[in-house]
Amino acid sequence: MSTTESTSFYDNLEKMTVNELLTNMNKEDQTVPLAVNKAIPQIEKLVEAIVPRMEKGGRLIYIGAGTSGRLGILDASECPPTYGVPHELVIGIIAGGDTAIRKAVENAEDDPNQAWIDIQKFGFNPQDTVVGIAASGTTPYVIGGVKKAMKEGLLTGCITCNQGSPLSSEVAMPVEIVVGPEFVTGSTRMKSGTAQKLGLNMISTSVMIKLGKVKGNKMVDMQLSNKKLVHRGTLMIMEATGLDEKKALAMLTQHGSVRNAVSAFEKKKKQ
Repeated sequence: MSTTESTSFYDNLEKMTVNELLTNMNKEDQTVPLAVNKAIPQIEKLVEAIVPRMEKGGRLIYIGAGTSGRLGILDASECPPTYGVPHELVIGIIAGGDTAIRKAVENAEDDPNQAWIDIQKFGFNPQDTVVGIAASGTTPYVIGGVKKAMKEGLLTGCITCNQGSPLSSEVAMPVEIVVGPEFVTGSTRMKSGTAQKLGLNMISTSVMIKLGKVKGNKMVDMQLSNKKLVHRGTLMIMEATGLDEKKALAMLTQHGSVRNAVSAFEKKKKQ
């Protein structure tokens, strides 16, 4: 039996008090970062392989079903506002299409041919990377997608929570974050989902930093899509330039990003 399907360490959950339920869930959750830590060498290899491909115009494509697919979409959708990159640079694809983001689409994950069809809707770039996300590592949709992607010469990776899964055997660079049995047996939206979210955060954030989308520790290319982000950008410019808030905001408004505003200030300072 796979680790993700093995029996919970806890039983008679319905007899526990709310405090006992929460305490025990939290106890289990604390093991997740330790499992992620063990997978860092695998994550490192994957990131180091992705970056040069994206520098040549490649994209990062996540494919998954259910919770795994939703997590891929979440990570992809947050890259444009955070780092100012095009929406097509990091792509999240879920079995069953956009409908499946909110509602389960029955049997969508069972078709091994559909993922590649879905990927092709976004075109093809030989420098693309396809990362399959599946807690069990057995989802046909995901396995079929990475298998075809590898045949087409793309870099392939995965995030799974079982060791030696069928998915891992079909990719060039597997990431296996083994978190052990779930608090509710087989409910992989819990520890496995948390592990996948952490892994995706690490991959996309590291990639964006290496692509030059962060300066110091600041998101200098973030989209100024609301008042909070405009305020944050203004504070970044104030810190970098020593300007007061009014002038920093004016610079941000004029130049459209923290990076451009600071560059313009430094250029003017040298003149």
